[in-house]
Amino acid sequence: MSKSNRSPSILRLGNREVPLRVARHAKARHISLHVDGAAGGVRMILPRRADLREGLEFAAHKAGWLLDQIDALPARVLFGDGAVVPILGQDHVIRHDPKARRGVWREAGIIWASGQAEHLPRRVNDFLKAEARRELSSRARAKAASIGETVARVSVRETRTRWGSCGSDGCLNFCWRLILTPDYVVDYVVAHEVAHLKHMNHGKRFWALTARLTANAEDARAWLRQQGDRVLRYG
Repeated sequence: MSKSNRSPSILRLGNREVPLRVARHAKARHISLHVDGAAGGVRMILPRRADLREGLEFAAHKAGWLLDQIDALPARVLFGDGAVVPILGQDHVIRHDPKARRGVWREAGIIWASGQAEHLPRRVNDFLKAEARRELSSRARAKAASIGETVARVSVRETRTRWGSCGSDGCLNFCWRLILTPDYVVDYVVAHEVAHLKHMNHGKRFWALTARLTANAEDARAWLRQQGDRVLRYG
């Protein structure tokens, strides 16, 4: 059976069309489908040699379930005046003050933003990424120092499939949206990646070290499984 070269960007489910992202993973053994909380569509994971048509047929068979999951997604929250955005588990209201000359800043549960209204979403987005970089870098370097390790670099970016990663060169990468999760979740993800500085695997010693570096690993993992996709609705 021949394998399709081009992946469609739209998936038809019954009478509806939804965004589709297709990825091939060398280690995947079965076709899997996941609801994309950011796009309100579907992410399809295919084994390296799987035929795309099999994936599309599988998605069609699961159309009812997929549409139920998509319809259950929380509404998008755009970064505009009056929007409520969580930072480390605490809700903050975005307020626009066009006459101020302070850029974007946070105080007493409010994210203040100056400048023109049309630039507000981008400026708030940049502010949250900067907050994430500061918070994640500070925690990572402190935890690494506590176990005698050094972090080469901390990067934050928009990622869809991983909350964090650790390179063999000592560089840590995180999803900036972690700043929108509760404090103990951020702490766990940082601890997880810092533990990889000593153990580049998921063996017993790795998990024991992770438990030493953070207090609520089990609760954090449960939160990410059950509610992690919710932070994709912001922005």
